[in-house]
Amino acid sequence: MHPFLEKAHKIKQNLNWSLIFGVSFFLVVVIGLVQITTGVSDWLVKNKDAQIKHLTVQGHPKYTDETAIITAIKKADLSSFFELDVKHVQKLVQDLPWVATVSVRKQWPDTIQVYVVEHEAVAHWNSDLLINHNGEAFQARSDKLSKDLPQLFGPEGSEQEAWIAFKQFDEMLKVNALTLKSLALSERFSWQLWLDSGVRLNLGRRDKAKRVQRFIDVYPRMEYPEKALIDAVDLRYDTGLAVSFKPVQEEQLQNKSKA
Repeated sequence: MHPFLEKAHKIKQNLNWSLIFGVSFFLVVVIGLVQITTGVSDWLVKNKDAQIKHLTVQGHPKYTDETAIITAIKKADLSSFFELDVKHVQKLVQDLPWVATVSVRKQWPDTIQVYVVEHEAVAHWNSDLLINHNGEAFQARSDKLSKDLPQLFGPEGSEQEAWIAFKQFDEMLKVNALTLKSLALSERFSWQLWLDSGVRLNLGRRDKAKRVQRFIDVYPRMEYPEKALIDAVDLRYDTGLAVSFKPVQEEQLQNKSKA
């Protein structure tokens, strides 16, 4: 055999066919990915102007009108499905008075879904705000709310502490057939309570629950002058309490005689 042919034959025998096959497969995959990427890119360019045409509101909001939600969302740029800023839409809806949380999701090809959760108002705060069940203050119109919501007052930032205290005292009094109507926390963190009967309890700054319990224990045995009602009970003593009275109004006297 010719020396050149013999050398070529030896090279052919030494070739790593597995390596050649692997490299070839890799090149085919790379070329395929490039083609797919190019195709997707072209498709996105062609469809970049797909507009938002449909909106669905979920969560059954009670106080937030659907029209208000739509109006808020329309402040965002809805001209492109792909470029729509979901976080911006979420903030626009979140800024509505009654909205507590909101989630926004895009659904191909032209829809966005908005899920709204509203605040649950449990009390009035400083007359012009409301408190939700987490003790957070928010501002919203309250004309649709029950008139029986308690009134809480206190320094800014103390709403959560006031709500926790109200729930504690309300539970203590309710067990004893008494109803707590209002609570106030002063700038010096002195506590006052008002019952639905009009009685005011001065608790001071310390041992609040202990002093409420003292009132509960003594109240059924309290004696007061004829044609008078309890106005306030001062519980700011280590032991004992002081009671002040107010005259009975004519209509109150009539109601008392009918009882």
